[in-house]
Amino acid sequence: MAEVEPDEALFLIRQEVSDLHAELPKNDLVVWTAGNVSARVPGRDLLVIKPSGVRYEDLSPAAMVVCDLDGNLVEGDHAPSSDTAAHAYVYKHWPEINGVVHTHSTYATAWAARGEPIPCVLTMMGDEFGGEVPVGPFALIGDDSIGRGIVETLRDHRSKAVLMQNHGVFTVGASAKAAVKAAVLCEEVARTVHIARQLGEPIPIPQSDIDSLYERYQNVYGQRQG
Repeated sequence: MAEVEPDEALFLIRQEVSDLHAELPKNDLVVWTAGNVSARVPGRDLLVIKPSGVRYEDLSPAAMVVCDLDGNLVEGDHAPSSDTAAHAYVYKHWPEINGVVHTHSTYATAWAARGEPIPCVLTMMGDEFGGEVPVGPFALIGDDSIGRGIVETLRDHRSKAVLMQNHGVFTVGASAKAAVKAAVLCEEVARTVHIARQLGEPIPIPQSDIDSLYERYQNVYGQRQG
């Protein structure tokens, strides 16, 4: 396979990030211009992210902006998302992460408003998150405080989703697509567990079974490459 030139690699990341943004309104995770997806540029200290205040229907690969890992604009015709500092901090301090998503999806954000983790009472949660979806600290937008809270909360946690208190959802992944998937599933389990609690007390899953679910889903489920 021919080696991808750096500029071509950057274009492909712009395309991917632009395409993945369509999944947020499609899955009812965002309203108006809120929310964003970013991806690390492989082999370079750069990230690609949604521009600030641009409607989803107006997004394109060319509209995406490129920033360094301090959140500074490197390339693009628009100002980057107001959440760029948080995304940049995650990439700078967590090399294994290549995708970050932020939403204010309704049910998950309702849990964040209460500062309450989503308990692991669904096999889907064991599969995807390996336990509860935790709550991160309250932090104001504008610097890297949110990024620090994300990393400090998730670094030693199997969950790739965090409910930032009074704010919303951030998810991380080995790819931007994986982070989007985590955001979609986070909202799904937040909604389901909320409904379950209206009917009675959900039944917790024993930790040993959570561990088995997570191991199977992460390492056995799906199609193997080869």
